[in-house]
Amino acid sequence: MKIYTGIDLHSSNNYLVHINEDDKILLSKRLPNDFETIKQYLDPYKESIAGIVVESTYNWYWLADKLLDAGYPVHLANPSAIQQYSGLKYTDDKWDSRWLANMLRLKILPEGYIYPKELRSVRDLLRRRLLFVKQRTAHILSLQSTIARNLGIQISGSAIKKLTEDDINSLFDDYHLRIMAQCNLSAIRLFDEKDMQIGKEVIAHCKLKNEFKRLLTIPGIGNILAMTIMLEVGDIRRFPTAGDYISYCRCVKSEKYSNNKKKGKNNAKNGNRYLSWAYVEAANYCIRYCKKAEIFYQRKHASSQKKALAIKALSSKLARASYYIMRDDVIFDEDKLFA
Repeated sequence: MKIYTGIDLHSSNNYLVHINEDDKILLSKRLPNDFETIKQYLDPYKESIAGIVVESTYNWYWLADKLLDAGYPVHLANPSAIQQYSGLKYTDDKWDSRWLANMLRLKILPEGYIYPKELRSVRDLLRRRLLFVKQRTAHILSLQSTIARNLGIQISGSAIKKLTEDDINSLFDDYHLRIMAQCNLSAIRLFDEKDMQIGKEVIAHCKLKNEFKRLLTIPGIGNILAMTIMLEVGDIRRFPTAGDYISYCRCVKSEKYSNNKKKGKNNAKNGNRYLSWAYVEAANYCIRYCKKAEIFYQRKHASSQKKALAIKALSSKLARASYYIMRDDVIFDEDKLFA
């Protein structure tokens, strides 16, 4: 008899349910987030457990790693793709856990990728770099706004980074404006320093694989973007087609049509937002260094009248190209991409 297990994981506790092949509940219990306690309710059924489903919440790392180390078959549920019957009047943790196990039993479980433990910390470090980059940009925009609002002067982002404290003192007569601008400038310097530190650390401890080195042949993709793509993708062969990969990168439209009429949008957030960011960045740089990419961008921009849509269209093209580059270990060919 096969047993299917669902674990609805929370910050301090979890709800565990065992069901059999006939959807009969064999065990149902709320447990603290202590692996030895959880293990006590798993070990008696270990030989019969066909799979344990853990929902991909923010804190799943520790539980999935310990279950795998203990020899259990673990499946990571993708919560953004899970659908339940909308006519239900009442649900709770017990129902959610049972539904996770049931989807595995019925072979309809939308699964997430359990990223290899040995590289996960490096990937997460690179993700923190993106957070610092966004915060640095926020301070640059804040300082630009302060200067424009009080002095009527437009200064580019690159010029903002070159400002010194003496420049700030000469720009502002008001003491409080100087303090505010100096705080922005100090934060920009701090995030610049952390950006460089993280970049050096990641490159020193994680070498680009051969298939990912080919990404550097794409105009606009440098070491950091290639490293980001490599660490976020993991094994490119987990995507059966280029379309699956492009969808995972959030580079496709999220729309719902019926009878050739638009009826709304589907789940636009289903996918990897870090890969989405990486390809948008690559597209912005690509139009500077690749003439055919610039022509493609200008054509899309002219037809849509929206820069964001044109950049997104180019990022989709780059994602498609990079899929074949990584899968087949070949170099970038702009003639094929922009034929």
